[in-house]
Amino acid sequence: MAKHSKRYNAIREKVDRERFYTADETMGLIKETANAKFDETIEVHLRMGVDPRYADQQVRGVVTLPNGTGRQVRILVFTGPDGQTLAQDAGADFVGGDDLAERIQKGWTEFDTVLATPDMMRVVGKLGRVLGPRGLMPSPKTGTIVPAEELPRVIREARLGRVEFRVDKTSNIHVPIGKASFGSEKLLQNMASLMEAIVGAKPAGIKGNYVERVTVTSTMGPGIKMETTVATGMRSDNY
Repeated sequence: MAKHSKRYNAIREKVDRERFYTADETMGLIKETANAKFDETIEVHLRMGVDPRYADQQVRGVVTLPNGTGRQVRILVFTGPDGQTLAQDAGADFVGGDDLAERIQKGWTEFDTVLATPDMMRVVGKLGRVLGPRGLMPSPKTGTIVPAEELPRVIREARLGRVEFRVDKTSNIHVPIGKASFGSEKLLQNMASLMEAIVGAKPAGIKGNYVERVTVTSTMGPGIKMETTVATGMRSDNY
């Protein structure tokens, strides 16, 4: 059995493992328990009632968090000459084509988001083994393959807090919604936008419970279970 520090054990006692908390109670506890010496990331973990082995039960999408994620995002853009100036002017960190692909094939992965214009997928397609496992492969489903003229908008959204959610092979979704330094209101606003998007991405054929369990946690803190009906009923215009 894993041993925990005195700090962790102390904050763990503040959370009732058998209880499901309201939204306000959850964020209050998160603020109280995220007391490490650095600005902890706050994440939402969802246990989904889908079977990701089937194509018609995939849950995937993107959402722009109104208050951002609190982290610096390094944006890489694959685009031809027509889009390079647009991407650079919009603030992309790395812009190019074959040159960037060659660097990545040699092991370079110092970026967080990858965008591509359709004409560059001939280059990006060769990087599937590197980008795929990291969840960075551009895809129309996540809005990361866009025409050159759309690059400024997508880059701006990525800076503001555009995040991807995707059910993994264990039927879970993990998404950051901010930092411990955020106020409770900002965290609630971000979570509401996320939950609204996930509920909206429900596959048509799903019967029974779509979201089975909702847990909110910080990097170094215990998981706090939120009432599922409260979480799935959150709407961005209510916060």
